[in-house]
Amino acid sequence: MLKIDIKEFHWMMDMIQHLDVGLIVLDKEYKVNVWNSFMENHSGYTPNDVIGKNLFEVFKNIPESWFKRKSESVFLLNNRAFTTWEQRPYLFKFKNYRPITGSAAFMYQDITLIPLTSVDGTVNHIGVIIYDVTDIAVNKLGLKVANEELGILSRTDMLTKLYNRGYWEERLLHEFSLHKRNKQAVSLVMFDIDHFKKVNDTYGHQAGDEVIRVTSKLLIDCKRETDIAGRYGGEEFAVILLDSTAQNALLFTERLRKRIEESRVSVGSDSIKFTVSLGISDLTEKTQDYEEWLKQSDMALYRAKESGRNQSVIYDVNLNGAIK
Repeated sequence: MLKIDIKEFHWMMDMIQHLDVGLIVLDKEYKVNVWNSFMENHSGYTPNDVIGKNLFEVFKNIPESWFKRKSESVFLLNNRAFTTWEQRPYLFKFKNYRPITGSAAFMYQDITLIPLTSVDGTVNHIGVIIYDVTDIAVNKLGLKVANEELGILSRTDMLTKLYNRGYWEERLLHEFSLHKRNKQAVSLVMFDIDHFKKVNDTYGHQAGDEVIRVTSKLLIDCKRETDIAGRYGGEEFAVILLDSTAQNALLFTERLRKRIEESRVSVGSDSIKFTVSLGISDLTEKTQDYEEWLKQSDMALYRAKESGRNQSVIYDVNLNGAIK
């Protein structure tokens, strides 16, 4: 009687050969009983190549233990099981031939496992249906990438590629709150380009933009990967130095200051030389909030400019002032 059931199922399969889904029937030993034209066209294996053979011996890349866990629940519980491309991109690694989604290297697949009940109510065979969902997957992945890129753009300053002021201040607040819990050393550096208005007035705003870009590049070159750098506004920059005391930060600011002092920006036949002034404030228990921390660093920057520019100054919270 079971052979009649399977034969009748095969006739049903013949009627839907032109449907754009893969159809397989497996027995409890995972031998292939039915292999439709979709599977033949995409795998390159004819029914004669696979019927009667163990699925895992023919397709060695199928995750055997995972697939058996899924299918055993179908055999035992007589319930369907599903998996989507987001859980596992594919069961069979078929090439993608769709012209619209040609960027995908393989076919994304949703899989349904269905119990095939015999006349005595037992499940000795399961059907495996493979849906080609490459269009859906590629569109969703493309949307995800686009959203991630928009997210990056929303927090990035276009001229410098550093964090913009809004996002950088969010990070400043986060690091301030984190310090209140873990008490780890963290320092803040504010700096700006000396006599920047004179650069714009003398050489033009395009030259000024190039000076800002060069400063940003040197900042990126000098900072650590964990340091959080942003363009605070105009020609002013800000850096959060994690796990750094003010004295550690001074080593960073002096390295950056000297690199900038040695640099030149070429504008036509002119070579622009410029410098920066830097203010440092490490975070202590006396600092009430992140705005006060920011103000302390800004006060140190003001002292650096007032004292002759092209230098680094540390804010001393005990003296309520700034020292070089």
